[in-house]
Formats: sequence, C-alpha cells, structure tokens
Amino acid sequence: MILTAQSLSRCNLIRFVAMRNNTKRKREPQNGPQQKKKHSSKPPSPSQANPKPPDEYFDEKRNLEDLWREVFLVGTEWDQLDSVYQYKWNFSNLENAFEEGGVLHGKRVYLFGCTEPQQVCFKDVEKVILVPIIVAVVLPFPPSDKIGITSVQRESEEIIPMKQMKMDWIPYMPSEELKSQIFILSCSQRRAALKHLKLEQLKKYEYCLPYFYNPFKEDELEQSTEVQILFPTEPTPVYCTFDWQFDDLEEFTDAMIQDEELSADQKDAFKEFVKERVREAKKANKEAREARRKAVEEMSEETKAAFENIRFYKFYPVQSPDAPEVSKKCKVINRYYGKAHEYL
Repeated sequence: MILTAQSLSRCNLIRFVAMRNNTKRKREPQNGPQQKKKHSSKPPSPSQANPKPPDEYFDEKRNLEDLWREVFLVGTEWDQLDSVYQYKWNFSNLENAFEEGGVLHGKRVYLFGCTEPQQVCFKDVEKVILVPIIVAVVLPFPPSDKIGITSVQRESEEIIPMKQMKMDWIPYMPSEELKSQIFILSCSQRRAALKHLKLEQLKKYEYCLPYFYNPFKEDELEQSTEVQILFPTEPTPVYCTFDWQFDDLEEFTDAMIQDEELSADQKDAFKEFVKERVREAKKANKEAREARRKAVEEMSEETKAAFENIRFYKFYPVQSPDAPEVSKKCKVINRYYGKAHEYL
C-alpha cells in the first residue's frame, strides 16, 4: 500500500485530535477519597447554623383569650397597670358567655374595664393587689359617649366627652367569627407621652368613671338634699356636708364655731356661702328632673324598649394556678351604673 503525502497528513491529524481528547479526560476532577474539598468563606445559611428543633406542642390559643387585655381599665393609675398584667388572669367565663347558651351570645355588647383592690394570698404571700374587672353592657347602641371625673379630693364632679380623655368605643374583631358584636372601651393615650402631661390632667385618668345615664331611673343626686361645702378661708379651707332637709343653718354654723372650724367673724359669710350652694343644688336637681322627663317624652319606642331590656354583667377572673384567687365579689359597678344584674 502506497501512502501519499495527503493521506499521511490526514493520519497525523486524526492521531493529534485523539491525543488531545485523551489529555482532557485525564484532567477532569475525580470523585475519590484522594480529592481535597475547597473551604468556602461563605457563612452557613440560617437553617445550617440553627438546625430545626424537634416539633413542640403548645396549648391551642382560645378565640377570645386576649379579649380582656384589650379592654381599657378605667380609673387605674398608669403606674399600677403593669402590676395588674403581671399575672395570667383567666377570663374564660367571659369567653364562654359569647358561646351558644351564654348570656352574651348573639348580643351587641359593650365592654369596659376597671380594677378593685383586694387582699389575697398567692404563693404563700399575703398582699393587696388590684384585680381586673370586665363589665359587659348589653345594649343596641353605645351606653354613653361621656366619662365622669370624680373623687373625694375634687370639689365637684365633671361629666365630659370621653374623647377628651382619648377614650372611645371601638369594634373588637375576634380571630374566629362570632354571633355577637363586641365593642370595647379603648384609650389611645400613649404611656410614653404621660411625662408631658400636666399633673392635673394626669390625675384625671385616676378619677375617671365610666358614665351612664338612664332617663327611666332617678339619679341619686336628684334625690339628695346634701351639698358639699368647701368654704375658702385661711390657713386652710373648711370642708363639710350640709343637709338642707335635716340641718338648721344657724345651729350648724354655731357648731362649726364651737368646734373651732370657723371664727366668729366668719359666721355671716359662711352662712351666705352655704345658702348659695343650696340654691345651686336645688336648681340643678330641678333641671335634671326636667331634662329626664323631656328625654323620655322625645324617646322612640325602640329606644325605650332598649333601656327597659338593658343588662349589666360583671366578670371577675376565674381561679387559675397562674394568678391569685379572687374570693370577694359584688354587684356594684360604680355610682353611675349602679349594680350589675349578675356577676360571674
């Protein structure tokens, strides 16, 4: 066989390509025990750094478990709120009231909170604490848009729009659907901004009472014949209570002088001061009765029926290992609402 120059060149080319491919195969990395892995400078992913722990099981959270915590505790001192929330109070009775067969099921309900001081024993320690209370008002419309501000230290009470104290009724949306409509009394005052309030305004929060006026029920003040007297004198004002039905002003004043509450030269000025306060109180009582009568006359039959069927329920925390036991319970809400129809 005779090889030409052209055929030799073709053979050399084929041999060169084969040798090149064989060299490439030898340079490919081998997945054997001799291979060294490169160390990456990339940080491990969160899943690598924190491997997932085994599954843990917790008690399922109840639908309305946190409802009571959303309700503002009216009249509680700001610096005492943390002491109330330090315990895990159980209001399952309030939650159950919204279930089928409960007193609040299928109702339109307005909730507000307050606190009551009680002496309790918790973990073998006797102490006085503030117990949270939740009041439920069953009514097709808000019970009031006002708040009362009253205390022993104040000469007179104030009835003001609750929005002046940054309070309002807001709807509460549970995690699961309910047959009831729930509105809670909320306060938008930020605790961080309290330091900017004047002391008088700050103290008002401690004296707040949820206000309610029932035109079908005569107010205590309308029936009262007493007036609170704060007579301005030096070095300290004279404070007393005068009953125009049972007290004789002349005898009352002489007794004050005899007890050295007044000086003899202040007698006439004191008597005039008391007479003026009595006139103001009688006028206020008369106006209140007239306003109540007019309100009833102008009221629709639907509104009348709502007031006749109004119900107040007072909820105390139920016994729980995580909070003190509440042993003392009563129906009294406050001077405006009077007594609850039932406490639970």
